Amino acid sequence: MDLLEREAVLQDLAGHLRAAVNGPGRLALVRGEAGIGKTAVVHRLARLADPNIRVLIGACDPLATPRPLGPLMDLAPRLGQAVRTALTGALAGPCRSDEVFDCLLADLSAYPSLLVVEDIHWADEATMDLLRYLARRLPSVPALVAATYRNDEIGRTHHLTSLLGTLAGYPWVYRHDLAPLSRRAVARLATGHAVDAEQLYRVSAGNPFIVTEILAAPAEPIPATVREAVAGRLADLSAAARMVVDVLAVLGRRVSLPLLASILPAPEEALDEAVACGIVCTDGQVTEFRHELTRLAVLEAVPAAYRLQVHRHVLAAMRSGPVAVDDLALLADHSEGARDPTAVLEYAPAAAAHAAASGAHREAAAQYARALRYADRLPPDQQSSLLEGHSRACLLSGRLDEGVASRRTAAKLRRTLGDRLREGENLRWLSCWLWPSGRTAEARQTGLDAVRVLEGLGPSRELAWAYLNLCQLACYEHEGVAVAAAHAEKAIALGERFGDAGVVVQARFHTAAARALSEGCGWGDCEQAVSGAMAQDLPVDAGFMELIMCWFAALQRDAARTTAAVRRAEAHCLDRNLLTYLLCTRAWGSWGLLNRGLWTQADDAAQDVLSHPGSPPTGRALALTVLGLVRARQGKAQVSPLLEQAASLVDSNCLLDTGLGWEARVEVAWLAGDHELVQEEAQRGLAALAGRTHPWLSGPLACWIHRAGGAPPQVPAAEPYALELAGDWAGAAARWDRLGCPYDAALARLSGDAPALHQALAAFEVLGARPAVAHTRTVMRTRGVRPVRRGPREATRVNPYGLTNRELDVLKLLYEGLSDAEIAARLYIAPKTAGHHVGAVMAKLGVHTRHEAARRLHQSEH
Repeated sequence: MDLLEREAVLQDLAGHLRAAVNGPGRLALVRGEAGIGKTAVVHRLARLADPNIRVLIGACDPLATPRPLGPLMDLAPRLGQAVRTALTGALAGPCRSDEVFDCLLADLSAYPSLLVVEDIHWADEATMDLLRYLARRLPSVPALVAATYRNDEIGRTHHLTSLLGTLAGYPWVYRHDLAPLSRRAVARLATGHAVDAEQLYRVSAGNPFIVTEILAAPAEPIPATVREAVAGRLADLSAAARMVVDVLAVLGRRVSLPLLASILPAPEEALDEAVACGIVCTDGQVTEFRHELTRLAVLEAVPAAYRLQVHRHVLAAMRSGPVAVDDLALLADHSEGARDPTAVLEYAPAAAAHAAASGAHREAAAQYARALRYADRLPPDQQSSLLEGHSRACLLSGRLDEGVASRRTAAKLRRTLGDRLREGENLRWLSCWLWPSGRTAEARQTGLDAVRVLEGLGPSRELAWAYLNLCQLACYEHEGVAVAAAHAEKAIALGERFGDAGVVVQARFHTAAARALSEGCGWGDCEQAVSGAMAQDLPVDAGFMELIMCWFAALQRDAARTTAAVRRAEAHCLDRNLLTYLLCTRAWGSWGLLNRGLWTQADDAAQDVLSHPGSPPTGRALALTVLGLVRARQGKAQVSPLLEQAASLVDSNCLLDTGLGWEARVEVAWLAGDHELVQEEAQRGLAALAGRTHPWLSGPLACWIHRAGGAPPQVPAAEPYALELAGDWAGAAARWDRLGCPYDAALARLSGDAPALHQALAAFEVLGARPAVAHTRTVMRTRGVRPVRRGPREATRVNPYGLTNRELDVLKLLYEGLSDAEIAARLYIAPKTAGHHVGAVMAKLGVHTRHEAARRLHQSEH
């Protein structure tokens, strides 16, 4: 596993080691909970140690009767003869242990050493005495002693507490705490795995061991290794402490001491034992498990009858007094655990509404789903309300299929009840979410059905939203500014009449967005609309509009605008838990990276979207298209299956297929040298786009026909495409340069003179666009242009990133986790020079962190 967020600790430890071997010696205590990565850190330190430093590693074992001087026995083969003899004598009988200590001290004094003693919370008394002895005398020896222990298991009576108290007075003793991983680090580890990174963080609380085990067995609710680890830690608990742990597992995540005492009289002593075990922790009057997955592993082993008894007891206790809104979720959980449907239907919907109002859409969806399991006891109108709430929460939390299914059922129930207003509203919602599902034809028809139903009832707020939906669809399907504006005008009139600011701001936004796409103006009005939504406290509307701005900026190939829009939208969606919008934003971000020539980053971003189980079909289709183009441009195989899979996720008339999908298939045919197929595919794409006015979709298809030697039809084309079609390759290339699209600029220069061809060749070589390089050389030979450059020198051709031999050496050391100073020492260069090499490596790889650079090496080797 990558050692994320451990760089600072490793750097400190490496500094201790360098200082200690030159004298005076030091002791470093590395502490943290079980699974936090203590062993990984000290073993990485051992690998980073200078070859002239002797590395000694021993460990204490969790034995009922610990081995005397167990760690010393582990490392004895690497010690001198005097130590081995004294150790053998001490274990045999009459020889005193202090003779062993003296011999070890002398041995450490003879060689610069790193002595690692792991898990000293399990140490025997003799090992504790050895550490006391060494710690006091370390300033006289050239050695760093690194000891690890679990601080979550060290209570007031633990035998290690006395040793730690002794060490507190020594200034050469340093303490290093390993914290849980952050959300960002967990998300990075989850990259490429089909898991929900946020859920992974929640159940693991950032514990690296738990994260790794879940990723290794994502299909298992509780990985066997985690289950066994929990069972092992509980095995030595007393019956009373085990009962406390079982009750806490049933009660939930945070349990007050009074609530626990209402079930188990005088639980304090047993609770202290459970805390000392390290599986639970206390914070004032509240107790909770360190990790949610640990709680679930314990809960799994609690007998069902006992679980039922505890749930019923707690439910009765909590219902006996006033109910706080923060307790609604807990009451809903205990209601279901107590098998009390009436209580579930009382508390789960209220808990869901509270979660939704707080922006916790995932929690709201779960609570609505809980209530729906018992909804057959309710009248149809209340069932419909639950389905509508469930649908909205699901759609905002990345559970698109569930949300669409609930909305369909709600619409049918409302129709059966004769509630035409609610039926029309449900149809409008259904239309809104069928589009990102890739079912654009059904979205269009359902939107028209919603308007038909609602128009029959007269003016209403719901009809305003239905008109807005048609405006949005007209904008997304590029039916023209006039069509979008006509629907927007109706929506705005009703929105203002009924005081619905959300309708008004979105209608104005989408009218401006339609202008921005077809006429190239209106972006400022879009930004103003987003600002207006935020000013009127409409965060969901603002998040949705920011997503659309990412989409349209990426379609227009504006690198700077796309980068800014994606950064802003990501921050907004993360802050407000808008998962579906976030995943779509990241999909368009990957397209933006592709256009900027950052293909490795584009590949990573697309993989992130595909690995998330909540990614909607349109987002997945776009990510697959990006992956296909990256691989095609790099000359890799298995491109067509990616593009075919992308097309299968959405309707044949979906914009992502008729637009970007067609363009991708045409380019792949061009890169393969099949100009006949280029023209056939491009003509099919233009036919599918007939009746739509999007110059950024029809323009590239016309250009591909032109590049393949054909005569393209007259179609709307954005400026750089129009310039190239008009024969102004220089103007087109200059426009692409201003937009920040190096690959497109190089393509335009293929129609130019000899200097332009040289520029195109150089650009393709820097990008690693092997098929385009070969094509350019063919064009140059055909036109009698001799290449000035023969490509990268041999040292840079041996790797896919264009690194020199020295840069490859630096990359390998980055993979080992070395700092600039450590790289400099290994390569016998100045630290400043090492820093320059590191910067060059990261720039060529298109990454921003040392970890990402190291991961490139790992990927290239596998």
